[in-house]
Amino acid sequence: MFDFFGNQLPNLQPYADPTYFIYLLIAILPLAIGLYFGRRFKIYEAIFSLVFIVLMFTDDKLGQGLALIGYIIWQLLAVWLYHIYRNRQNKAWVFYLAVFASILPLIIVKMTPAIDEGAKSIIGFLGISYLTFRAVGVIMEMWDGVQKDFKAWHFFRFMVFMPTLSSGPIDRYRRFEKDYQQIPDRNHYVDLVGKAVKYLFIGFLYKFVLSYIFGSLMLPNAENMALAAGKGPSFELLWVMYIYGFYLFFDFAGYSLFAVAVSYLMGIETPMNFKAPFKSKNLKEFWDRWHISLSFWFRDYVFMRMVFAMKKKRLFKKSTTYSSVAYVLNMLLMGFWHGITWYYIAYGLFHGLGLMINDAWLRYKRRHLKWLKSNWLTQGIAIIFTFHVVMFSFLLFSGFLNVLWFIKK
Repeated sequence: MFDFFGNQLPNLQPYADPTYFIYLLIAILPLAIGLYFGRRFKIYEAIFSLVFIVLMFTDDKLGQGLALIGYIIWQLLAVWLYHIYRNRQNKAWVFYLAVFASILPLIIVKMTPAIDEGAKSIIGFLGISYLTFRAVGVIMEMWDGVQKDFKAWHFFRFMVFMPTLSSGPIDRYRRFEKDYQQIPDRNHYVDLVGKAVKYLFIGFLYKFVLSYIFGSLMLPNAENMALAAGKGPSFELLWVMYIYGFYLFFDFAGYSLFAVAVSYLMGIETPMNFKAPFKSKNLKEFWDRWHISLSFWFRDYVFMRMVFAMKKKRLFKKSTTYSSVAYVLNMLLMGFWHGITWYYIAYGLFHGLGLMINDAWLRYKRRHLKWLKSNWLTQGIAIIFTFHVVMFSFLLFSGFLNVLWFIKK
């Protein structure tokens, strides 16, 4: 269907193979030269970004491309209409309606396979979850009164920022807009380029070497052995847990490093998504290090608001109950966001209860275990324990238990 002088356009999935980077770095070079000399070639940036987005949706992905266009128009209307209303009035029900309108496409996409097993929504496309977080964040900041202006083109540019379009990291509108309007000075840009090169090399190691080893070479064999071992606990199942956990990290962290690196080359300091998560000493610290843009988004826009709303209504007597309930509901919502399946929901509930228990333990330790000092031994034990708690949650998340327990013939 796509034909250009007799040749079919290539399909370029973001960061999927080394060829993608050759095209991308060649396209970015003029923009990088401009930034080095203190200029941002906005028209050129818009054109090359649009080309790469179009190439994501060639061949059999045309339907997803059309869905993306419809989705962006929908979000533009939802945010623009709420902006007009917010400048005149501030009724809570209108705010909730605007948020619901913004997340409605995502709800439909997530509900479709749950209602009709195996079906995919015609309005779904790669990256819809992350774009929804961006749009909802803008609406919430308008409600808070910190986001007062709205320019459709600026919002569009933020929503379809090419390096982070498909899988994040999730940026914030005001932070992104500040970066875009403020061109880094030469020394700072050179520093950004240096970091970008470093992140690209680490990303290649993570995604194309380590992720491949764990995900393509080791994981299938481990899963087959675990299936052969039966439904109960087994060494083989433990092996699947470790291998999948490392695969998940290296694949996702590698992708995120690519997205951050390309953003840096374009003069945008997209926030990092991972910060040595397996060095975490407890589950709360883990969520400060793992999928940071997502966990901080839920913290700022869901958890904190949930706690505030419950305290305002004085639902509980003990102050600690508010955070405990909010932890569970917040992480449960995150589980539903991943998908409406029992293992995603169990994953969210597991982490919600884990955060609640973690807080209770820290309070107990402060009151009754003052003699228990923090040293290399206690920190090492905490890191090892947290690592295994997280790895078990990844086993839940993987969906392999669903295959082992319910699908295996």
